[in-house]
Amino acid sequence: MSEKIPVTVLTGYLGAGKTTLLNRILTEPHGKRYAVIVNEFGEIGIDNDLVVGADEEVFEMNNGCICCTVRGDLIRIMDGLMKRKGKFDAIIVETTGLADPAPVAQTFFVDQDVGDAARLDAVVTVADAKWLSERLRDAPEAKNQIAFADVILLNKADLVDEAGLQAVERQIRAINPAATIHRTEHCAIPIDTVLDRRAFDLDRILEIEPEFLEEGHHHHHSDEIQSISARLPGAVDPNKFMPWISDLTQVQGPDILRCKGIVSFPDEPRRFVFQGVHMILDGDLQDAWKPGDPRESRVVFIGRNLDPERIRSGFEACRA
Repeated sequence: MSEKIPVTVLTGYLGAGKTTLLNRILTEPHGKRYAVIVNEFGEIGIDNDLVVGADEEVFEMNNGCICCTVRGDLIRIMDGLMKRKGKFDAIIVETTGLADPAPVAQTFFVDQDVGDAARLDAVVTVADAKWLSERLRDAPEAKNQIAFADVILLNKADLVDEAGLQAVERQIRAINPAATIHRTEHCAIPIDTVLDRRAFDLDRILEIEPEFLEEGHHHHHSDEIQSISARLPGAVDPNKFMPWISDLTQVQGPDILRCKGIVSFPDEPRRFVFQGVHMILDGDLQDAWKPGDPRESRVVFIGRNLDPERIRSGFEACRA
């Protein structure tokens, strides 16, 4: 019997740094080839274009949580990948930040074809050291992501003092005493500490969630979390866009769990990429637009109590 293909489930709450870790995995000189499955919460895909260096092996699932409505997509894509065995060494599934990893992991045990061809190697959770304590209070998904993790990256450790880091680690240990914790900045970590760990322990998961292997067992997201996306053909004026995005995140920051976008500026060959969590916003010019790619601008905001019309009209007013 041929060796099963290892699958790493990469999870973590909105803005923790999952895509940063994924890009590190795909660009470091380890000599391995990875197929990547990404999933987003919202109708306009952004994350697929934030993943670098894997154009032909990135499979995107939109407009649904990977753990609920599009699990069929996951099984279908896995089945397709199995027909291409030999073209890659391992598979990485990056879930939306609002996903409970349990039903994703469950797929590898309740679907026989997937289970026969692939093995769940580990659930790797990226946690935001600055915001994790707050998320554990108000977001059940964040708690589940910690509970199901085999490896936890306590990321953005440079934003929290030692006492704060120790307090967060105690919270993590109270939920999951078995996981390995690594403190990181910008997800800088040797890749072999997160991949090919053979760390997933089904018995431990069954202790946490006895119904884990029961078909149809899944969770529901909080109805108050919303995703607002907008798209503009062509470019936006940076002199309008930058003040607008800055003002929006400062005014509504507490309610913005995550924002991200890829924006076209006039006469600029590179894409402006921004990402943010609450009032912390980061953006710069990155890869050049590829020949034939539509020069369009896309933004996504995920949060609570957001005004879709205000956001979309504000973005529209930035048109160049």
